[in-house]
Amino acid sequence: MQFNLQNNQKILKSLGYFFEKFHQQLDTLSVASKQTHLPDIVLSAHTRSLDALNQVIEEHLSEHISGSNGPRYWGFVTGGANPIATYADWLVTTYNQNVSKGGDSIASSFERQAIDWLLSLFSLPKEFNGLFTTGATSANLLGAFVARQFAGGQQGIDVAKQGMYALDVQVFSACPHASMIKSLGLAGFGQNNWQPIACLANSEAMDVDALSEALKCSKAKSKIVLASAATVTGTDYDDLMRVSELCKTHNAWLHVDAAFGVFERLINGPTGKTRGLELADSITLDCHKWLNVPYDCGVFLTRHHDLLKQTCHVGAAYLAQSDEFDDYMSLGIENSRRFRAFPVWCTLFAYGQSGIRAAIERNIAQAKAFAKWLQSSPYYDLLKPCELNVVVFAPSAQHPISSSAECLKAINNSGEIFVTPGQWQNKATMRAAFSNWSTQMSDVERGIAVLAKISQV
Repeated sequence: MQFNLQNNQKILKSLGYFFEKFHQQLDTLSVASKQTHLPDIVLSAHTRSLDALNQVIEEHLSEHISGSNGPRYWGFVTGGANPIATYADWLVTTYNQNVSKGGDSIASSFERQAIDWLLSLFSLPKEFNGLFTTGATSANLLGAFVARQFAGGQQGIDVAKQGMYALDVQVFSACPHASMIKSLGLAGFGQNNWQPIACLANSEAMDVDALSEALKCSKAKSKIVLASAATVTGTDYDDLMRVSELCKTHNAWLHVDAAFGVFERLINGPTGKTRGLELADSITLDCHKWLNVPYDCGVFLTRHHDLLKQTCHVGAAYLAQSDEFDDYMSLGIENSRRFRAFPVWCTLFAYGQSGIRAAIERNIAQAKAFAKWLQSSPYYDLLKPCELNVVVFAPSAQHPISSSAECLKAINNSGEIFVTPGQWQNKATMRAAFSNWSTQMSDVERGIAVLAKISQV
């Protein structure tokens, strides 16, 4: 099948059909798909028509796709794809730019401007630079890579060129996200090779006094501190001002995972819970969470552009650099890169600071309303006050389903809402995260109705 006027019209008509069908049924679609098995479809030796493809999509995809893009998917911290970002993502695929090198496409300029706009949105200093990644995991991986290069520089080792076999470094953290632990393994530090720092009482936030003592006692030549803003279950924030002061004293690298917690900055400004974020050496952000752009889209920021380039650049004649700016292939993991900055650029352009802030405020209000109902119910325990967009809860002793795991299963089997498991103070929990642009209070009420119903079985 070729791209031509007639075929293009057929493709657009098919796209419009499936787009309309999905959004029309999203309100009634099961939030989590119950059909996950794809029949064994034989690879054809011959070409097949668009009609044949559409038939397969109709029978095996659109009828069984989950409603996770919709307003009642409260698992993890999952955003939807807002209308402008969805449109922009169609254009990204249409244009199919490889945002690898500058000079042959304006796409790199859009990415640089989108980074600048994010710095402005979050009141971060212009000395930060960065790039778009596939998500928070790859951004955290870059954080580990660049911290590794920093540690090597302290010891006269170019880790990117020589390896880290002789590197003497210690990593400190209190409650790192699983993606950060994964990144430590991928970067060669080891998933288990980090020094746990105690948390504050009834919190996932770092005990900074304990960090201070650990840094003092460390005999490692180089030190890396991994901080959180906010943690995945309790949405707790490390005291970044105090942590950054300690890192400065001990000449340690400070990486902050602020994947979704950075959006608190839109509510309370740079003097709120993220105070001190601007002092980090590197930061992870995630746009397919609370900015509600399509998968996949994260951001890595650092104030040490030189170390980032040392880490990622590979010299080769066919990879000659552009003159004006460092190419993104020399600043990130992939040589070939999707134009994933464009949905972010369009979202920021269309909704502006006030529109994005309003969406964040709505989600926080929805989370607090859900938490308020849980607190009033004799059948559920609200395990932690709701301070952002995540609600942590469990069945109470009066609930007919005593197990959090079984209760969660009953909730998700309803198809009305979807929540995910968690752990709080060594207790199995459930967690509901409100981060979708389209969620309304009526959706919260539908979720409450589900919880009320299963408490009466």
